[in-house]
Amino acid sequence: MSLHINNLTVTTSTGRTLLNNITWNVEKGDRLGIIGESGSGKSLTAQAILGLLPQGMNATGSITLNGQELLHAPEKTLRTIRGNTIAMVFQEPLTALDPLMKISKQIAGPLNLHTTYNKRRINERAHELLELVALRDTSRILNSYPWQLSGGQRQRVSIAMALACTPEILIADEPTTALDVTVQAEILELLHTVMDETGTTLVFVSHDLPVISRIAHDLVVMKDGNVVEKTTVTQALKQPAHPYTSQLLTAAREVSQLPTPHDQNGNSL
Repeated sequence: MSLHINNLTVTTSTGRTLLNNITWNVEKGDRLGIIGESGSGKSLTAQAILGLLPQGMNATGSITLNGQELLHAPEKTLRTIRGNTIAMVFQEPLTALDPLMKISKQIAGPLNLHTTYNKRRINERAHELLELVALRDTSRILNSYPWQLSGGQRQRVSIAMALACTPEILIADEPTTALDVTVQAEILELLHTVMDETGTTLVFVSHDLPVISRIAHDLVVMKDGNVVEKTTVTQALKQPAHPYTSQLLTAAREVSQLPTPHDQNGNSL
């Protein structure tokens, strides 16, 4: 499995450049963090991968999945990939989930679309997925509407839905921003566990360096639609190369406790 983004540039109809020659790639099992302030282009890059750019935007460059070009691919092709080969978890599950549809039907959606499971197998898979994301009382949750669940439960359901068809790549777009600190830590630990168990590649988008440092190995730093640094999380914490990365590091250390970077032998750097 490989996802390669090469010289991705996105402009508006008025000629304003929103993404400028974005280039990065992930391979099977990678955990990539993409960090930057609001408006840096993080989420726009994720949208471009799945062909979900807002109307009126023009994209050039290349996005390939296992050698298959995705940029400007036919909608029919992209529908076979979304939620199947590449899945996404969004920031606010209350808006990502349909408030008028029970959880059971929402989890069944991608399974109906991408598998040949019968109704019984879909129900079994729904229970398996909720157990995978550490939700108990699965029958009650499947019979619930999103507004009947807590924020943490809704985000776990969103992750379960994204994992329904065993995607090769999971894109998590600010999935913990709307959660309190305790639930945030639980979701990060959950993602660690699920990624270890499934071998799924993770692309984690956030503006929060402490959060990125807990979940990612590699790091792409974005500012004003540009990639300003590509490094490892450990190296960024130890010795950032770009002034903007240094600013993010300083700001993070002022408001929270960042982990001390370690080498492969567990020694402090």
